Amino acid sequence: METDQSIIERLDRIETMLTNLIQQEPPKEFYTTAEVAELLGKAEFTVREWCRLHRIYAEKRESGRGRSKEWMISYDEIRRVRSEGLLPLR
Repeated sequence: METDQSIIERLDRIETMLTNLIQQEPPKEFYTTAEVAELLGKAEFTVREWCRLHRIYAEKRESGRGRSKEWMISYDEIRRVRSEGLLPLR
């Protein structure tokens, strides 16, 4: 049986974790391939290849650097990849 002190310590830890969760930045709507690579622990080249091969849902958007466009991946797609994996090759 837990003592009062251990219960208080557990509640303090829970309160600290909840405070940290509340203070986190909300997810962005879209992420670059570099950001997705970091989130998923993959190389940026790998994420760009997934986009190019339609293994994930992504779209090309203006990058603000001349005429080139860059792949952008939605937060919902990142969540889908984490839970379901890559789309099959076409």
